[in-house]
Amino acid sequence: MTTPSDAPEDFPNGKVEAADKEIVGVRKGMFGVRDTGDTSGYGRLVRRVALPGSSPRPYGGYFDEVVDTLTAVLGEQAFEAAVERVVVHRDQLTLEVRREHLRQVMQALRDDPGLRFELCLGVSGVHYPEDTGRELHAVYPLMSITHNRRIQVEVAAPDADPHIPSLFSVYPTTDWHERETYDFFGIIFDGHPALTRIEMPDDWVGHPQRKDYPLGGIPVEYHGAEIPPPDQRRAYN
Repeated sequence: MTTPSDAPEDFPNGKVEAADKEIVGVRKGMFGVRDTGDTSGYGRLVRRVALPGSSPRPYGGYFDEVVDTLTAVLGEQAFEAAVERVVVHRDQLTLEVRREHLRQVMQALRDDPGLRFELCLGVSGVHYPEDTGRELHAVYPLMSITHNRRIQVEVAAPDADPHIPSLFSVYPTTDWHERETYDFFGIIFDGHPALTRIEMPDDWVGHPQRKDYPLGGIPVEYHGAEIPPPDQRRAYN
């Protein structure tokens, strides 16, 4: 049987990338199903959940110029203090930034003439429950209209302290996106002018897009009507 140490991984074009990836979990079975008595063979599927590691120079394309310009704007020491690592994965540049430096980095990316990432396209939450101390991630896609460039900025926070600075003062377009990420993942964006739920009721318990949120068995109230949980809607004879 395949073990986590030698399980094959899924990479584009069948290529195995650098070995400095961060393993944050192991999935067993198809779609994460485990211990089901599956006889199709999928029950024996073992796959590591891996995040790409730091990328070596040269990054390729305009990525080197972006990183060099940001380093010059912040200063080398400040850049190293703010940016945990630079990742190029599937033709996408991601700057993994420490949360206490997020506003400073984003301000530089927006305002410097050599960078000019004027547009933040939103905030996407991610939950890695087995990534201890970094369970909650927020990902910000940025676009430079001036230079026709795209990059990502990613920030991590522990489940025990799910606070990330709000970017509303830098990119007002993140207003509703931060509310949605708070609603569905429980990330608290410090400094947001009105951080309330945007889709779920205000008194809803839990955050529905976290991986530890139950998939069924929760009654729903909609426009005053009581909707039973999914596993009580029908009986099987």
